[in-house]
Amino acid sequence: MLLRLNATDNRPLHEQVAGAIRRAVAEGECGPGDRLPPARDLSRALGVNVNTVLRGLRTLRDEGLLEFRRGRGVTVADGAEQRSALLDRVRELVTDAAHLGYGKSDLIEMIRGLP
Repeated sequence: MLLRLNATDNRPLHEQVAGAIRRAVAEGECGPGDRLPPARDLSRALGVNVNTVLRGLRTLRDEGLLEFRRGRGVTVADGAEQRSALLDRVRELVTDAAHLGYGKSDLIEMIRGLP
């Protein structure tokens, strides 16, 4: 899995790490059940602190994209590629809505009003 961070991106590094892994899953570079490299290896490859990588991995675990298993390391969860793609679209929607002056609560109300 080849991950890169964008030096011009002004998002926090842990979000960039999570986004890079999310993209790799969505693009099929790694699939359900695949094991990710250890956080220490990822941190060296990306040039960031291991705690930054761990924070990004925890975010993806909380989103249901990764599973942490003692003795097996971090693996990609079943259905992660579809969930990853959907989460990317939701993030784009939230960003677009913010540019138009809508908050998350406004979006929630719009979604509740859908048939």
